[in-house]
Amino acid sequence: MDDEYAKLIRRMNPPRVVIDNNTCEDATVIQVDSVNKHGILLQVIQVLNDVNLVIKKAYISSDGGWFMDVFNVIDCDGKKIRDKEVIDYIQQRLETDASFAPSLRSSVGVMPTEEHTSIEFTGTDRPGLFSEVCAVLADLHCNVVNAEIWTHNDRAAAVVHVTDHSTGYAIKDPKRLSTIKELLFNVLRGYDDFRKAKTSLSPPGIMNRERRLHQIMFDDRDYERVEKAVGRVEDKSSRPQVTVLNIEKDYTVITMRSKDRPKLLFDIVCTLTDMQYVVFHGMVNTGRTEAYQEFYIRHVDGLPISSEAERERVIQCLEAAIERRASEGLELELCTEDRVGLLSDITRIFRENSLSIKRAEISTIGRKVKDTFYVTDVTGNPVDPKIIDSICRQIGHTKLQVKRSTILAPKPPKETTTGFFLGNFFKARTFQTFKLIRSYS
Repeated sequence: MDDEYAKLIRRMNPPRVVIDNNTCEDATVIQVDSVNKHGILLQVIQVLNDVNLVIKKAYISSDGGWFMDVFNVIDCDGKKIRDKEVIDYIQQRLETDASFAPSLRSSVGVMPTEEHTSIEFTGTDRPGLFSEVCAVLADLHCNVVNAEIWTHNDRAAAVVHVTDHSTGYAIKDPKRLSTIKELLFNVLRGYDDFRKAKTSLSPPGIMNRERRLHQIMFDDRDYERVEKAVGRVEDKSSRPQVTVLNIEKDYTVITMRSKDRPKLLFDIVCTLTDMQYVVFHGMVNTGRTEAYQEFYIRHVDGLPISSEAERERVIQCLEAAIERRASEGLELELCTEDRVGLLSDITRIFRENSLSIKRAEISTIGRKVKDTFYVTDVTGNPVDPKIIDSICRQIGHTKLQVKRSTILAPKPPKETTTGFFLGNFFKARTFQTFKLIRSYS
């Protein structure tokens, strides 16, 4: 009865979306008003991410059963959103209830669709791992059309879309799928993996690939810290700062300060949602290089964080959410004609030159591929420029290009305009003890 009543209320009060290019001088303002439900904040942010918008500021409020959020967004070029097609897409998706498939937290699998077969895997990260995976897929006549690979805390996870190279469509033969799964598992297991590797076909249903990676790595407990390899140069100043505290038994307040990057808010809200926390109030403010975020949360049971163990776990999980997609290493971009075995050949060249892939995004549009790799040497340190030049000559300078390096880059000037609290904004709602300090960049 409660579910049916909630559905009736949502039908009677459809979401309202206002997209305004006049109010703010340097950003498009998107306001979303809707009946509140668990997960709606993540759904809205995911729609904005789908069209590659950058969220510069956000104000979140979802008390009293109503969801009212404001986002200041720009495109990848730092400009307002003028494209009518993009505006119409956002309006349509949000006003028709931006619902996604039910959560798939309980399983990790492999499942063919008509277009491709989706494979998921997790295991202990090691140099050359992705190259070995690609070689196995190439030997099994699988063509990788899209993929995303993340590594964090010595764990690796990927969602890979493959087709049969002879037909160009999904692989549906159960015996062949079982062989793919078994051989990939043998590669991922390695020689002394103390944590069980997993290889499976994705479960049925539509799931954002990036959100799925967060869920896979969370299930794999990548948030548990491990000792770094000897010789690894680690810039501890780049680590995110996460604090968690309770106020008057009403809310838990989470504050986060980290380097700014695209999709940062999405990554954080993904983790809070999958950990069954609800954001009641929040704000996001970004400067040139730094992001500050503050959320007032409760568990779905209505209670704030109640133990030190839970507090520490939330801090660990949010640090992991921020770090997983951090662009670690030298960014290499491959643009060329697609062919069977291309990815296997490229990653083999990387492995033979002692490069370690920390993150990768593989995409195919028509007969063209556009792949991005973030690489370091095998110890996690910057790659020798001579090695990169040799690799570019081998693959072709017009095909493989160096974009940028994020390891040991010069430190940006200290941000001075990102710290402020929501306290007095909710003064009438039991936050009398907090002061509001607003600083706008």
